[in-house]
Amino acid sequence: MAIILLDLLFLAVGLYFLISKNDVKIGKWLVSISIDVFLFISMIIALLLIAFSTPDAEGYSIFIFIGTILLMTAIPLAIFGKFKKKILAIPLIVGILVCATAVGVKYAHRVYDDSIPTVGESEDLLYKYRPYLDDTMAVSLDAPSAFTIAENLPRMDGATALYPIYASFAKAVYPMSNEAEQNIIDETVVCRTTTEAYERIVTGEADIIFVAGPSEEQEAFAEKKGVELVYTPIGKEAFVFFVNSENPIDNISLADIQGIYSGEITKWSELGVAGLGDIRPFQRDEGSGSQTSLQKLMAGKELIEPERNELIDGMGGIIRRVADYKNYKNAIGYSFRFYSTEMVKNNQIKLLSINGVAPTLENIENGTYPIASYFYAVTRSDASENTKLLLEWILSAEGQSIIEKVGYTPVK
Repeated sequence: MAIILLDLLFLAVGLYFLISKNDVKIGKWLVSISIDVFLFISMIIALLLIAFSTPDAEGYSIFIFIGTILLMTAIPLAIFGKFKKKILAIPLIVGILVCATAVGVKYAHRVYDDSIPTVGESEDLLYKYRPYLDDTMAVSLDAPSAFTIAENLPRMDGATALYPIYASFAKAVYPMSNEAEQNIIDETVVCRTTTEAYERIVTGEADIIFVAGPSEEQEAFAEKKGVELVYTPIGKEAFVFFVNSENPIDNISLADIQGIYSGEITKWSELGVAGLGDIRPFQRDEGSGSQTSLQKLMAGKELIEPERNELIDGMGGIIRRVADYKNYKNAIGYSFRFYSTEMVKNNQIKLLSINGVAPTLENIENGTYPIASYFYAVTRSDASENTKLLLEWILSAEGQSIIEKVGYTPVK
């Protein structure tokens, strides 16, 4: 920064000498030197940013800034007829071209990166499963439910991957025959994701949540608030790892997964895959069901720092959040089977077998897939009578058939 300020001072003094004609020779020399220094700095920055920038870097703004200064330098020189001098014109033109090229490269890279499919949270997916839509993807029972609730509806919340299940529960047992009842459903059946769902059940803002098992922090939060949570298994699901469909790897061991996410394995060649370079392991937000599952899978090994994105919030500040999985050819990510195969219709990823066993419904049900686990309906020990009746129905043949119809493995 000090060099740039000093160079701007040289440029200002040189322009003064040129315009005032006090000492044209010194003015030309100062302007030429300052422009050459600007050109050198811009080229160095260009090379560094192009070489080391991430897809989310806003580095091209630096080139816009430098290019603008060079243009502002060129305009007065042109006005005063000094731009005809090659010693002035060539460095300025080259500098502007370098900046323009850098901006173009950064913009093209950003457009390319935006075109790569992402696996992450999607409100559009949730909308499609809203229980009262005419064309909802929420499933139906073959006959009207034997159990319904007309008033004092238990407030539902949970994980994104499980929303299709509890939206289907609501469709079966909650009234929604008119617009007023539909508005109540919108407020009663929500999806705030696992992290906030655990907070809301503890604070009393939700009556029943549908989630994977809790993290240590979530258990500690409930204990601190003096709330006893009841975890009722209602189905089973596979925790899966996936890669770009063009990646030749089809199977991975649990030990290799631990090696990747602890930083002990960093290149695909270490797993027998040539030509893909470094492994790009994506993670999920702290407290999410899938992140908790990964932490438990690591068996005490420390996780590497996750890749993050920088986002601008509504007040103009910068928010750093864990990056959603991007389907780069060298990427690996994880989620739950249903979310990655059904909710995210993306034939550009493939699920990996773990220790030689594929994450199929059959292998989840027979217990051969090594990282299948229960998901839960979580209630409070002081749950309302309607919440208890709803939970009882979820464990009934009707409730369990909905879980199976959605595409999960029921517990009964």
